[in-house]
Amino acid sequence: MNKKFFFAGILALGLAGCQSAPGQNDQQINLIGDWKLEVIMGQPTVDYSPAQINFDKDGRLSGNNSCNNFFGTFTQEGNKLTLNPAGSTMKACVDALMAQEQLVNQAMPLVQTATMKDGKLELLGENNKPLLTLTRI
Repeated sequence: MNKKFFFAGILALGLAGCQSAPGQNDQQINLIGDWKLEVIMGQPTVDYSPAQINFDKDGRLSGNNSCNNFFGTFTQEGNKLTLNPAGSTMKACVDALMAQEQLVNQAMPLVQTATMKDGKLELLGENNKPLLTLTRI
């Protein structure tokens, strides 16, 4: 065997091993279960907020958007995530929760990806803008 070809082969294998592995952002996060909303579109949730999202293993989405219960579906492929809220109850709450609910309702359809950062689930929109930050319950 020619030493030059042997060396070239070893070098090629070595360089292939240096390629970066897919990052955490490319991996599918286990969303299944209940998550408490902590930050909504850059604003921390109200201290007494019941806001939470449940991701069911069959693709159903449900939870509390701060005042009302909601339901819908979600799809997840790798780190890509789409939330499809379909409906909610229509009760009135205190002003702070009603305002927060509007932000949740605005943010959910804008979600494009999911990532874990410092033990928290971040749901990101266009240009990786954080829309919702959650912790597992």
